[in-house]
Amino acid sequence: MQFSKMFVLNMGMLITLAYLASVFYKYIVIRTSTRFKQWSSVLVLIFAGWVSTVFGFQLTDEVIFDLRFVPLIIAVLTFRQSYSLVIIGIGIGLLRLTFGINEATLAGLGNMAILGVLCAGLNIWMRRSDYRLVIKVVLVTVIVNVVNSVNIALLGVFPPTYFFAHIMPYTLPLGIVLSLIFAFILRDFQNEQNRILLIQSTNRLLSVQKEELQKAQIVLEERAKQLMLASQYKSEFLANMSHELRTPLNSVINFAQMISENSDTMEQEDIVRFATMIDHSGQELLTLINDILDLSKVEAGRLEIAFEEISVMQLAEDVMSHFQLVAEKKGIQLFMHKNPNAPETMWSDSQRVQQILRNLMSNAIKFTHKGAVQLTVSTEKSDEPGNLGKWLVFSVKDTGIGIPEDKHHSIFEAFQQADGSISRQFGGTGLGLSISRDLARLLDGSIQLESAEGKGSTFRLYLPLNHEKMS
Repeated sequence: MQFSKMFVLNMGMLITLAYLASVFYKYIVIRTSTRFKQWSSVLVLIFAGWVSTVFGFQLTDEVIFDLRFVPLIIAVLTFRQSYSLVIIGIGIGLLRLTFGINEATLAGLGNMAILGVLCAGLNIWMRRSDYRLVIKVVLVTVIVNVVNSVNIALLGVFPPTYFFAHIMPYTLPLGIVLSLIFAFILRDFQNEQNRILLIQSTNRLLSVQKEELQKAQIVLEERAKQLMLASQYKSEFLANMSHELRTPLNSVINFAQMISENSDTMEQEDIVRFATMIDHSGQELLTLINDILDLSKVEAGRLEIAFEEISVMQLAEDVMSHFQLVAEKKGIQLFMHKNPNAPETMWSDSQRVQQILRNLMSNAIKFTHKGAVQLTVSTEKSDEPGNLGKWLVFSVKDTGIGIPEDKHHSIFEAFQQADGSISRQFGGTGLGLSISRDLARLLDGSIQLESAEGKGSTFRLYLPLNHEKMS
């Protein structure tokens, strides 16, 4: 009867200690590293064995019966490091010496050391065995209890025959039953802890997914806005394009009709003047059509680039002469400057470079009411990591209306201008800068903008000077 009370008391202390350990783990240990968790668990199990000894049944002044081996059974079921069980067994045995060093305490040390080695082997077997968990738990519990009883009979202070006849019939069944009860209580506790951890992990995952969904929703909403704007700009472009195409086309038709109907009565000067207007309107119409065709070719990847050696100065002079008359009519001064370090020739596509520069010059003159437009030719060294080449830079600077900073990106998109209304003051299709940007990329270059509203603009065309000549 005394053994039963002692074992029940031991079980109560172990359950209490397990609860306190779970609280300590939940609020403190769980936030620490894996190594700290492992060694703190080892120390708790060693301490649990010592507590069992403290509340054990004092059979004589030296002999104590308790459930100090139960922490080893728990370690077999929960640990993945087999060597930890040897440490736990020896640790519990060494703490037995705190009650004094005598034959019984030394026998207890030897018993726990043997059980530690045995449990390390059982731990390896459990991880490799295919038996159901319940069978493994029962087998481990029975084996540890039986070996513990045999060790006490062989190493203890009682004669083996007396121990087997008068003590083991009580201690062994009680030890097995209570060990199994505690093992299943702990297993249920572990399952509950695992469920809590799984719920917490699921909640964290759901929280992360919620944030990702919110970010994706923001991106989708932004894309939807961009699509709406693109659709709006295209609608405006089509409405504007009908006007842009109709104006020069009507001029061609009207002037041609006037010449056809009045050729007999018209003077030669009037015919020449009307023919010049027809030519001018036809050139405007051709430019619009070419812009649309160039944009479609670039988007389809079918625009061909023909590299050749071209004169830089001649290229700049041709662009300047093209706009000289238009600038004079608006009262705008045109300047050109070539830095001494700029090369005489470059390897690129003359037609496409001229097309870009004409678009930039045309915009500069269009949006400048007074002042000047300057074309500067210079070179710059690349500051990109791994790129030690040079750039030929064409800068087009004006004293016009400037471009707001929030419009710097959008003006390079197709069908867009800084002013998006149909009745724009300055007209235009909104394709020039988009085509120029795409052409610059095809020439392995880029276009950069520096501008502020009311302070003019500077567009810089960067073209590489390290192109090798094609054979």
